[in-house]
Amino acid sequence: MVQQIIELIEEELPVLQMSLVLTGDVKAGLVLVDIVNGFCTVGAGNFFLCTKWPVFASLDSHHLDIHEPPYPPHCIAGTDEAKLVPALQWLENEANVTLRRKDCIDGFLGSVEKDGSNILFVGICIDICVLDFVCTTLSARNRGFLVPLEDVIVYSHGCATFDIPANTYKDVVAHPQELMHHIGLHVAEGRGAKVMSQVSFDAKDSGDVSQSGLSSTDGDSE
Repeated sequence: MVQQIIELIEEELPVLQMSLVLTGDVKAGLVLVDIVNGFCTVGAGNFFLCTKWPVFASLDSHHLDIHEPPYPPHCIAGTDEAKLVPALQWLENEANVTLRRKDCIDGFLGSVEKDGSNILFVGICIDICVLDFVCTTLSARNRGFLVPLEDVIVYSHGCATFDIPANTYKDVVAHPQELMHHIGLHVAEGRGAKVMSQVSFDAKDSGDVSQSGLSSTDGDSE
């Protein structure tokens, strides 16, 4: 029954997912939203570093005396939870990487370099922190605050969210993972973001970077 409902919603609220090929001809920046130990353990490619394109990583980092309802305490400043996952800690020593700690859901800050025309978003959670960051970036772009930013792109398979089935905890709102992931993508697309199910790199620009790291199904509707 649950799967049937999800399939019905996906049919009624389709998300157009396209393919993106990154080349050295178009400037782009990468935004990593809250890929910290408190949320996950994942890895990522280094194409953006090889091309010297800017990378901006927000790190969820909270103080014990500042609450963020309705969420319980998480990613407390100074703990391992607030650090980048081990697979990404090498980013801390890269010159073109900006790390910024945030204590709120919306981590929008000056994350676009002057020579950037596109931003690619990946991270956690697609329907909360990633979505807020994407929507604020789109609003700032539309107001002309982020010239020459053109496209805000969400890589669907580079984003995730959490799963809380209905009636799991008392007084906690249900959060079905697959459904909320789709809704997050749908809202982002509706606000003006481009959703990509496949991201690949032009071989002549990528050096030794494998093209398989961000590849997925081409041109589908999730």
